[in-house]
Amino acid sequence: MPLVPQTLGAALNEKLTLHSTLCRREAGAFEQAITQANGEEVVVACTQEARLFTEMAAQTPGAAGVPIRFVNIRETGGWSKDAAQASPKIAALLAVAHLPEAEPVPTVTYKSAGRLLIIGPLDAAERAADLVSDTLDVTVFSAGAGSQGGAQERRYPVLTGNIQTLTGWLGAFDLKWSRNNPIDLDLCTRCNACVAACPEQAIGLDYQIDNSLCQSHRTCVKVCGVAGAIDFSREPEDLSEKFDLVLDLRATPAFSQHALPQGYFLWDGQDQRTLIQLRGLVGEFEKPKFFVYKQKLCAHSRNEKTGCNACIDVCSAQAISSERDRQQIKVNPNLCVGCGACTTVCPSGALTYAYPRAGEQGSKIKTLLSTYARVGGKQAAVLFHSQEAGQKLLGDLGRAARLSKTIRGVPARVLPVALWHTSSVGMELWLSAMAYGASQVWVLMTGEEAPQYRTAVREQMDVAQALLAGLGYQGEHFKIIEAADLTALDAALQAAPAQGVSQAASFTVQADKRATLELALDHLVAQASAQPEVITLPAKGSPLGALSLNKDTCTLCLSCINACPASALRDNPESPQLRFVEKNCVQCGLCVKTCPEGSLTLMPQFNLKPQRKDAVVLNEMKPYACVRCSRPFGTLKAIEAMLGKLAGHSMFQGEALERLKMCGDCRVIDIYSNPGEARITDL
Repeated sequence: MPLVPQTLGAALNEKLTLHSTLCRREAGAFEQAITQANGEEVVVACTQEARLFTEMAAQTPGAAGVPIRFVNIRETGGWSKDAAQASPKIAALLAVAHLPEAEPVPTVTYKSAGRLLIIGPLDAAERAADLVSDTLDVTVFSAGAGSQGGAQERRYPVLTGNIQTLTGWLGAFDLKWSRNNPIDLDLCTRCNACVAACPEQAIGLDYQIDNSLCQSHRTCVKVCGVAGAIDFSREPEDLSEKFDLVLDLRATPAFSQHALPQGYFLWDGQDQRTLIQLRGLVGEFEKPKFFVYKQKLCAHSRNEKTGCNACIDVCSAQAISSERDRQQIKVNPNLCVGCGACTTVCPSGALTYAYPRAGEQGSKIKTLLSTYARVGGKQAAVLFHSQEAGQKLLGDLGRAARLSKTIRGVPARVLPVALWHTSSVGMELWLSAMAYGASQVWVLMTGEEAPQYRTAVREQMDVAQALLAGLGYQGEHFKIIEAADLTALDAALQAAPAQGVSQAASFTVQADKRATLELALDHLVAQASAQPEVITLPAKGSPLGALSLNKDTCTLCLSCINACPASALRDNPESPQLRFVEKNCVQCGLCVKTCPEGSLTLMPQFNLKPQRKDAVVLNEMKPYACVRCSRPFGTLKAIEAMLGKLAGHSMFQGEALERLKMCGDCRVIDIYSNPGEARITDL
């Protein structure tokens, strides 16, 4: 591919030297660069020989501690039929590589002493135990004898019974089971006398009695003799024990979620990498705490009513649970795998992604697109992909383009952005990318994602696409790319560009999700060719919208105001009014579920009128004046509705009904001043 050092250097504001064999004949240039770095980071535009460069740095005097960052411009840029036009992309990738490392985030710690529980048929479990017992402390939970039964020599503790629950994570698994078999495996010596003596063959080589076959001859008890391992009068026991690791050999696993807890492994007996992973999980381990939760923004529940459940429904690790009595959710950081889907679907920004933070991710996207445009790039498509499977797929595509005449490779206008997980970036950053000058935003999914993640991302894309289409931007701007092979991926990446903004935005992505969304929308509206008053949005996944109010049924009780977590609904201290700020509404539905009259309905939409940011009156009523002192204390409609409902009640007849028309003070005065009222002192 033709690289022009002057062009790239001008884009990066530094002098660049082109090297073609930096890891071989020109290795001295690399050594010189790291010795003269003065502790500053050195960027190497090659990932092929990253291990070699790292070793060279470690062996070079004066280069200790110099950070080295590697960026791939070969498979994603140079190995393409568009290589001649790839300079803007390469400049953009190098500019992103020059950005400072993300700031450290809080971590979650796991401690494992290597206590391993293997669950499965006794023969297979003991064979697996033989492969790891030199480094791990193994306990076997027998799920039957298997085809061969247990080994003659009992080398591992064996548990048996019915598993009630298995919960936890690396270093903290809690097994609860019930033991109700007459044979105590701790006492059994596997002498096989009971197996040979049982006339019904009710005892197998798992050394447990099948009660459905046993005819109570008790021959086994007699031959067990001194060992005394068989006792039919033994009471069932509920037991529990803790483990650090679990290896499950059963066809039906203990955990059903897509993202299994760390430290829990399913094994079919074939892939030895699972056992290698197990052997390495002894000690203390850390992972990032991927999320930040702000309870005051959460739209999950209010007043015993459940509103938004989006994060709970989408979590593939079952790490999020409801604490409705505390008006919040609870995220277990030990179970969280960092997919970020919860932050993507959260409408209020109560959950935000922290690895990296929104501002850091936004800075990367902004730098990528601004550098690309500055060097002459046009119609950029931002391609989000995972840093593992997605990165490998793009690398394979680049190599195929190098070797094949039919594969074109990653187009010059497609700018790849690696993520920890593809569902960790949502609509506010997609729209920000569009505001920064992108023509399209694509997400590459490789099959590693949970099905609900694809659904959530697609719903968010439907909302974002509806916004841009309503504003008059032509073409398909958002797309999930799911390619079964390299040919399909290559074809998907050749899609025609869509219409973007004529002038890129300059705003900075904020920590507050809603603030970022508003900044992006403001710029996209300002650059739009169409200016409708209202854009109707899909009902699924929309964080924007209004409320429809039935004034005929609304009594202006204002209970919806207390339920609203986003201050979208407000009252007026001066008069009976219900006011609404559409910009604040997150469409959680708490107000709809709280309204005792069922007067409210959600309306997913984007209102372009300036009043969207103002408090507009949804309903107002005449105040009801106390019949005794004339002070207003409620609304006319609410008092009339109350009188209508209680008029036939035996406790509210005559004077009692008339008191309902009084304010609280006057009711008390009327009761104590009425000579006909019974008093406790009269008794």
